[in-house]
Amino acid sequence: MFLQVLSVLGSIVGFLFLVLSIASGLYYISELVEEHTEPTKRLLRRLIYGVTITLALLMIFDGFPKKLTFFSIFTYWVYLQNLEKFPYVQLTSPIFLASCVLVVANHFLWYDHFHNPYIPSIEERLSPSYTPPRIPSFVEVCSFFGLCVWFVPFALFVSLSANDNLLPHHMEVPEGKRKKKVGLAKLVVTTAREYVYAISRKLGYELDPHYGTII
Repeated sequence: MFLQVLSVLGSIVGFLFLVLSIASGLYYISELVEEHTEPTKRLLRRLIYGVTITLALLMIFDGFPKKLTFFSIFTYWVYLQNLEKFPYVQLTSPIFLASCVLVVANHFLWYDHFHNPYIPSIEERLSPSYTPPRIPSFVEVCSFFGLCVWFVPFALFVSLSANDNLLPHHMEVPEGKRKKKVGLAKLVVTTAREYVYAISRKLGYELDPHYGTII
């Protein structure tokens, strides 16, 4: 019984450390993107081209479904349009909104493809030339999703932090009153952190050693 309780506590602690690690990684990567906007744009463009070529090769040599592959290639073409005005990505633009819809659709369509593989009929299996379809392993499916479905959208999400600081000629406000815009990745991490700090203060604990001090 106590071992079960210990396992639950260990799972909770491990999950918290995982969330903190991801949040710290997002914040650090967003800082790098701010300082290296042009290299980030080139890298994203090459990643999109690379994944598109990979999808075509998977369709040709591994028998991936043509319709779904072409849909994914179209999805990556839409991702590519976000780089036209990079890093000034508008969150309400049709291209960005279409990208958000397509990344969800792309994920669920590929999930359905691997979750419900094609099962040959009895006539096909009784044919002398029948070759049983190869079922991808768990590692292969995870690698495909990580590299060909999730990686580029995640990189685009983090790259939105490059829109934190607009150049002076884009700001129509008086000198000395310019408001620093916060990138999406930073905004998510900072908001979550402040929310946790607020809850801890209500419980009588202070997690921020600099709270209330003037810097």
